[in-house]
Amino acid sequence: MPDRLAEVTRRYRAGVEDWQARRDAHVARVRRWTDPLRERRARGEAHPVLDFLFSYYSYRPSKLSRWHPGPGVVLDGPAAEEYLRWPAYRAVPGGVALGALPESRRESVGFIHELLTATAARAPRFGCFGLHEWAMVYQTDDVRHEAWPLRLGTDGTDRVVESLPVRCTHFDAFRFFTPAARPLNATELTRVDQVSHEQPGCLHAGMDLYKWAYKLDPFAPSELVADCFELALDIRELDMCASPYDLRALGYAPVEIETAAGRAEYARRQAVFTERAAPLRARLVSLCAELLEG
Repeated sequence: MPDRLAEVTRRYRAGVEDWQARRDAHVARVRRWTDPLRERRARGEAHPVLDFLFSYYSYRPSKLSRWHPGPGVVLDGPAAEEYLRWPAYRAVPGGVALGALPESRRESVGFIHELLTATAARAPRFGCFGLHEWAMVYQTDDVRHEAWPLRLGTDGTDRVVESLPVRCTHFDAFRFFTPAARPLNATELTRVDQVSHEQPGCLHAGMDLYKWAYKLDPFAPSELVADCFELALDIRELDMCASPYDLRALGYAPVEIETAAGRAEYARRQAVFTERAAPLRARLVSLCAELLEG
């Protein structure tokens, strides 16, 4: 392995000014999202759109702010030695760099590679219209965002679910369906067959690119993690605008998927996100392959 490590780390040596500039730019970029979060938390406020990526996903704001260069980069200068406090890093000729992927993480990285490769190979589908959020409150008074009213009320929400085909392909959305809504889905989804059903048109598959990126920490370049976060945040806005909740008080105009015009708008915006997600998914697939080969 020492020869392989030397081969990898020879690819790119980052001078002190170069890598510190990358680090500082990343920290500044991420603060646009983490500073308002900390301010809301200090005030005891919760935001159903902007807080989701910090509450549903497990990556802490402090970790999102931490910069990592990714594999094949040698950090130069005395300041690089601070990276040696993380076990993934090694002292190498010329500085500090990531070592090889630990054997204990190969299974996880292999799953991410398999899932994202299978997803990328499928044609996107745009016929779900965001009904997953509606199915999560179908025939129940126990809503996830209780501080916000249902735009059509309980009965009106139920009628929308009953009037349209429910075609969710994402298990981590499906698992939050109410018991009454699950039989309405076109497919009974399970964790075991997740790889068989994930498709690139799904909003949550796009949002989850952020999860798969941070699951590769610290081997994923932090710029890639932040790119995935930014995509996920933009997707979350459409996700909630098309949901049954009325968020107009927060400045979010509803996408009225109960109408033909609203469904067309949802599908159009869904297609744009699918195009944005594709290169990020490809970068993650390539990164996983590189880590598994190392």
